[in-house]
This record gives sequence, C-alpha cells and structure tokens, in this order.
Amino acid sequence: MHLASVTENKLIEKRISITPDIAKKYISQGFNLSLPNGYGSHLGFSDKEYNNLGVNILSDELEIINNADIIIQLGLPSDDKLSSLKENQTLVGSLNAHSNKEKLKNLISKKINCFSLELLPRITRAQSMDILSSQANLAGYKAVIEAFQVYERAIPMMMTAAGTIPAAKVLVVGAGVAGLQAIATAKRMGAIVFATDVRMASKEQVESLGGKFLTVEGSENLETEGGYAKEASEDFKKKQEELLSETLKKIDIIICTALIPGREAPKIIKEEMFKNLQQGSVIYDLAAIQGGNTVFTEVDKTIDKNGVKILGDANILNKLPVSSSNLYAKNAFNFISNLYDKENKKLNINLEDEIIEKTLVK
Repeated sequence: MHLASVTENKLIEKRISITPDIAKKYISQGFNLSLPNGYGSHLGFSDKEYNNLGVNILSDELEIINNADIIIQLGLPSDDKLSSLKENQTLVGSLNAHSNKEKLKNLISKKINCFSLELLPRITRAQSMDILSSQANLAGYKAVIEAFQVYERAIPMMMTAAGTIPAAKVLVVGAGVAGLQAIATAKRMGAIVFATDVRMASKEQVESLGGKFLTVEGSENLETEGGYAKEASEDFKKKQEELLSETLKKIDIIICTALIPGREAPKIIKEEMFKNLQQGSVIYDLAAIQGGNTVFTEVDKTIDKNGVKILGDANILNKLPVSSSNLYAKNAFNFISNLYDKENKKLNINLEDEIIEKTLVK
C-alpha cells in the first residue's frame, strides 16, 4: 500500500507529518512511502536520511499524490493538490472540518475518504492519536515562554541586599491541556499562578499544579460529554467578568487559552477590563486565530493598549516545529495503525470503531 505526504505551505506551517523515526515505522509495517524533495530539510531532516530508511524521494508532488493510497498532512492541501486526488484515496490530517466544509464536501462527492484528526473522540483508546492534546501541550508551554520574554521584569521572587523583587503574578484563562501546561510552566519558573475555567472539573487539576483556581459564584460545570468547554450562560459570563475585573488589578501576565471547538473564541478580556491592568502587563492570546479571548487581539501582531502588550501568533507551534512534528507524526502513525488491516494489507474503514466513525468526515 502506497503512503505519502507532500510539502505544506511553509509560510504558515513549518511542521511535517512524517519524521524519519516514523517513516521507519511505516516501512516496517510494509508501506511503500513517498515524500517530495526537501520535505523535512528545514527541520534538519535531510533527503538522504529518509532515503537511507527506504523512503522514495521524488521531485513531482502531483505524481506522489496520484500514486498514493493514503496522504497524510497537517492541514488541508492547496487547491491544485486537492484537485489531483481521486476516487478511493484517503486523506488524513487536521483538516479543520468545521471551517472547510465546502472543500471537504467536494472531496467526499468524489469518493475520497477524509479523516480529520481534530474530531477524535476523547476516549482512552484514542489518547495516543490525540493531536489536540499533544499540540496544545506544547502551545501552552511556548505561550508562557513568549510572554515572559516580552515582560520586562524578573519572574521569580528574588531577595537581594538591595531589596526584594516580587514574583510575577500570572493568570491563565482556560484550564484545558494548553492551560494546564501554561500553569505548570509558569510555576516552574517561579510565578504565582491563578486560573479560571468554566469547567469545575478543572479546579482539582489547577490546584494539583500549584495554581489558585478562581471560582465564579454559583457556577455550574460547563463541560461537554467529550470533555470540551461549552458556551456559558449570560449570567455566568457576567459573574466571571466581575471576578476577572477585580483579579486583573494584581496580575502581570495573562495567558488566554479558552476555545470552543468549531466556534469563534469567547471574548473574555473586555475593553473596560483593560483599565484594571497595570502598564507593562503582557497578554499572550493562544485563541488569536479564532478571534481571540481579548477584544484587541490581532493575529501575528503585538498590540500596545495603554501600555499593555497583547500577542497572538497564527501558529505558535511554528516556533517549536521539530518537537511538534515529532508528536504529530506519532499521533498520525497511531491513527493509521488503527485504520490499517495488516493481515490483508488494506484499509479497514470500520464504522463500528468509534475512532474511525467520529473522524471520518461525512
């Protein structure tokens, strides 16, 4: 069975779907693997390294696509590459099924199997394939590093003969995978950390990492069956605003991670709240690409609002492309292994398997 991956648009995506370690695993399972020239060279993975493992390195990407049974990508390929896909081929990646409905609908009409990995169910068996968790974990870590770099003061408390420097106070908005890693990273670097989330189940996790959980009075557990946050009521939002407004008076750095899958990011840091923030404060908004958790967030820009810096990259993982590629490639490999019938050397699209049924775009 022929498996392939082609180059992403490196201006927006530096990660790759197949690292040399994972290429070796695919080949050991009997796959015929093809990649284009320079596929991983920007990350230090040479064509020679792939070639020595038995990978076919070709110059024509459309030829690679035409000959493949399975194509593994990060995002949805460009239109010219999509038009080369044909009946019975399988496309696997983080296809952003909510935003790319029309393009995916067109592919499905051509009888192309499209598996979007961000739709994976949150069940134990799918954990090794969970791209949202593996990538969010790195994003939460990097967001803290980026914010601390911009913040023009020391992070940990320092007691010196000249006086004491107080520890920076960090607020993490949203305590999912990215938020929890942000809390852990900020604590390791000596900050005092606060966190808030609409899911009451997060309280114990936040406190286990040494953070202080901000509880909204009369709050309920706003969590879906799949473990994601869901839209809060207007009453909850009002109470959360009041709590945050008061808390912001003592906060130096805010890490925003609140997202609702397939929806615009909730606006949590409102315009009037900025009056309570101290000059020199920093906000890193991981939700920037989906509209941002603050009203002033702009993608790939540093905004200065009354002395408060607001940052938000379109893809923060481009700043950790090797680590994030390693994890993504392992996630994708585990997904393909579950989809592949080794005995008969073909795909087994078994819709009774919850993992396959949930990720297959219909």
